[in-house]
Amino acid sequence: MASYEYFMENKTESPFDYYTGDYEDQKCNQTNVIEFGATLTVSFFSFVILFSLFGNILVLVILFKYENVRSITNTLILNLAVSDLFFTLGLPFWAYYYMYGWTLGEPACQVVNFIFYVGFYSSGFFLILMTIHRYIAVINPLSSIVSTTGPSVILTSFIVWVASILAASPVFIYIKVKDDDSSSQTFKKYCGYEDSYSSKLGIYEQIALFVLTAFVFVFCYSQIMYRLLRPTAQRRRNKTVKLIFVLMVVFFLGWGPYNVVIFLRSLAYGNPPTASDDFEIKVACEKHINMEYAFYITRLLAFSHCCLNPVFYVFAGVKFKTHLKKLLQNFGHRNNSFSHRVSRITITSLTSNELSTYP
Repeated sequence: MASYEYFMENKTESPFDYYTGDYEDQKCNQTNVIEFGATLTVSFFSFVILFSLFGNILVLVILFKYENVRSITNTLILNLAVSDLFFTLGLPFWAYYYMYGWTLGEPACQVVNFIFYVGFYSSGFFLILMTIHRYIAVINPLSSIVSTTGPSVILTSFIVWVASILAASPVFIYIKVKDDDSSSQTFKKYCGYEDSYSSKLGIYEQIALFVLTAFVFVFCYSQIMYRLLRPTAQRRRNKTVKLIFVLMVVFFLGWGPYNVVIFLRSLAYGNPPTASDDFEIKVACEKHINMEYAFYITRLLAFSHCCLNPVFYVFAGVKFKTHLKKLLQNFGHRNNSFSHRVSRITITSLTSNELSTYP
């Protein structure tokens, strides 16, 4: 059996940290928390995948059908939807991973992590740009940036995607497929960072993006709310302020606890706890297990952003609500037309058959 110190010293971090093994006879039994994480992750990811695919694809359909995708607002919304779809593409693989370990080989492990991180970073960057654009639209509505179209919008999007690809590229160097401890009875493989250094690097990159996004959110939305709460800004003020408040709460409740937890977990990488007796081992083990429970729960809250973004950043707007209603009406009209057409064909066929029976 792998010792508790061995596990803590060699544990690595990936967006879907995973470790299998038989802990029944060890001083730190982690079987329950691992089973809890696997069950919760698979079931919750299934929900997130379905709603993210439905919501983000619906956003793309509405944009291309009813909107001018060359405007800066719609371009940012389009790119955010694509980013969330990239992020979502990795989730089915991780659900499979939690059930069976990583069986798809190292190249697939690196590619899936790369796609996940491209979606993760690009989503963050586009949220920052959308927030800054909203800030400028409220503070200086006559600015040329508010109504920018054409090459400058395409160039901005291109730069964001290049930056996201560069930020995600280190996974091809640091992400590896490893075996469980050779004494484990399961012999499953896991996909993650190869050592504590690369693990911390990945974590601190995620935290840096969170801190940057949080700073932009707090500054821009506080200025917007200050402007909207002035006596001269009455029209739709309350509704806009409520929406901004909801965006702030969802962002910080979703991403704040997760970033705190992964930072605290990173402090233990490469620094296994030293325990001289059974009591100290038990205390250290309980702290570690509680941190693992917190990690699984806060990660699910954070990763649900890919299915929440379409709701708060797109369909909360009056224009997109109108487009969605029109799309549903057209869909219902087509279904009715199809059913009427089928009915007419059936009636004609039956009538022809009846007439053909007469001499």
